Amino acid sequence: MRRQRVSGFSSPSECSSAGWLSAGNESSGALAALIGASAFTVWSQSVVNEKVYTISLLGLALVSWLTVRWCDDPHGAKADRLLVLIAYLSGLGYANHMAGFLALPAVAIAIVLRSPSTLLRWKLLLAIAGALLLGMTPFLTQPLRAARFPAINEGEPTGCTTTISASCTFSKATVHRFMYNFNRGQYGKPALSQRQAPFYAQVEMWWLYFRWQWLRDPFQNHAGLQAMLATLFLFFGGLGGYVHWKRDRQSFGYFGPLMFTVTIGLIYYMNFKYGSSQAPELGDSVPREVRDRDYFYLWSFSAWSVWAALGLVYVWETIAVMIRSEKLEVGSETLTLPTRRSWLLSAPVLALALVPLFGNWKSASRAGQTDTADFAVDLLNSVEPYGILVTAGDNDTFPLWYAQEVQGIRKDVIVACLSLLNTDWYTRQMLRRPVYEYDSLRGPAAYRGRTWKKPSGPPLKMTMDEADAVPSAIELTAPQTFRKDGTQMVVNIRPRAFTDFTGLERADLFVLYMIRDAFPERPVFFSRTTGGYVEEMGFTPFTVVTGLARKLLPTRPVANDSLVTVAGVGPFDVGTTRALWQTTFKAPASIAKRELWVDRPSAGIPYLYIRTGMELSAALDQRRDTQDATKIRSQVAAIARATQLEDLLGVR
Repeated sequence: MRRQRVSGFSSPSECSSAGWLSAGNESSGALAALIGASAFTVWSQSVVNEKVYTISLLGLALVSWLTVRWCDDPHGAKADRLLVLIAYLSGLGYANHMAGFLALPAVAIAIVLRSPSTLLRWKLLLAIAGALLLGMTPFLTQPLRAARFPAINEGEPTGCTTTISASCTFSKATVHRFMYNFNRGQYGKPALSQRQAPFYAQVEMWWLYFRWQWLRDPFQNHAGLQAMLATLFLFFGGLGGYVHWKRDRQSFGYFGPLMFTVTIGLIYYMNFKYGSSQAPELGDSVPREVRDRDYFYLWSFSAWSVWAALGLVYVWETIAVMIRSEKLEVGSETLTLPTRRSWLLSAPVLALALVPLFGNWKSASRAGQTDTADFAVDLLNSVEPYGILVTAGDNDTFPLWYAQEVQGIRKDVIVACLSLLNTDWYTRQMLRRPVYEYDSLRGPAAYRGRTWKKPSGPPLKMTMDEADAVPSAIELTAPQTFRKDGTQMVVNIRPRAFTDFTGLERADLFVLYMIRDAFPERPVFFSRTTGGYVEEMGFTPFTVVTGLARKLLPTRPVANDSLVTVAGVGPFDVGTTRALWQTTFKAPASIAKRELWVDRPSAGIPYLYIRTGMELSAALDQRRDTQDATKIRSQVAAIARATQLEDLLGVR
């Protein structure tokens, strides 16, 4: 049929996925692939190191394709094998990410609609259950791999603490830790009945991220165009869903429920707080996610692209019919179809599928970007040899792990992440971590020419059991005095205010324990990405800004040739920071090359360089070193321009 060769649509009497939704529908299939692949979140997640989301998207696509094939012919041995394969792939997908189960509700509905008797065949159901469990067996490798104690061992789902053995592997501790990891206990998600934000606000978050897919506009330079494109693709998707329902009820019985699952169902299940970029006018008056969570709706946007493509092809067909049509007999029906010439004349409308490709070319692509890795190296090199670096969360901790464990840079530094110090497995890994030799030849020039004593043990003088016994929090009603023996350090630790108590978290206690046990033999540095943590803990009088961190001193800092006081900052190590900035730091140059810094929540990284550079130039001005101060200010201005932060700091 001419119509099937050009558009892929079959007549109503030939409604089947083979006619227009699956392989035979070249036009809509190609458009769906183009739109889905270039949607912002799908594209951006496809070019990052963390591939679990795009791998799970591949699994969802395979399961969907197999389910549509099953819907065409749900009876017989071949159909049964397809269901078993679907179950196996779903279990395998779950072993990669929980999204592996996203398709199962829709698969179940498709079975009920197409062949409800399948649910009464207990042998087949047992085979399906067995295949599902077989697919999940990669989980069984976790206790074995964890007991080999890799450098990054999140969750540590094993009862073994020092060496692998059968007795600790097959123990209650392994079961408990594995299930805690399996159930994602460390994330502390509340029950679904306890909404973290009103449901309408959670839908608004999805709509915000939906608008991003067709034109990512982080600084709202083209808000009107973005809203218009989002409305257009919303219309295409809705139209495509309607056409799907009208022309192929069989596959719609699966894909319709799937679409509901990955939109409304997923929004309700994820139960997010307000998005990081959502409703900025509300400020901090509402609880917010620490970063934008658009990647959790990647499957939603990809599925929507299928319907958007079907809607666009239907618009193409409609325009072609309006230009010129012809009558065609199909069985007992007479259809009005476009001519070949009218198909070609109306084809330019398909160029709308290129919108997300061009709209996201700069924002989603990471070609040539090295600034994140450069930032991690710069932050590690701000720390003196064998130091402890206290960091905040994922945005700096993961790059630091990459620098240390993949690139082998500054493995002598202990990375102490505040959010992870609240878990028992992380502190066990700190106790277990070897003391790596400092490589002075690869280290920063600012720390050469000195002898650095290698520590003899971990940064905590505790046993595994003692570390595990530290409570998750302690309540305090009044400040407590902290003294570090052998130093002049006397600090008033004030209770910190949390949601339901005032006091200190487990992480705060371990920071104090590391200072008690390892300082000053091990230098302690607080990454400036931790915000006001130093002030909250009361260590400000004993710290000095050094590079991208604040160094803890055993005595109050005293001004000298290298140490000056910068207004609004306090003591600033101008000598070390200048040496790091001029001879070691790589990120100022790589950030300045960026044309768009798309992620507002992580804009703290370029902001940190801008702030540090401005403070360094102010310190140099105090020392009458105006030439270097001017040069650094020009570098700071380049960073600000590249990341659209000029207005924030008044930089031009």
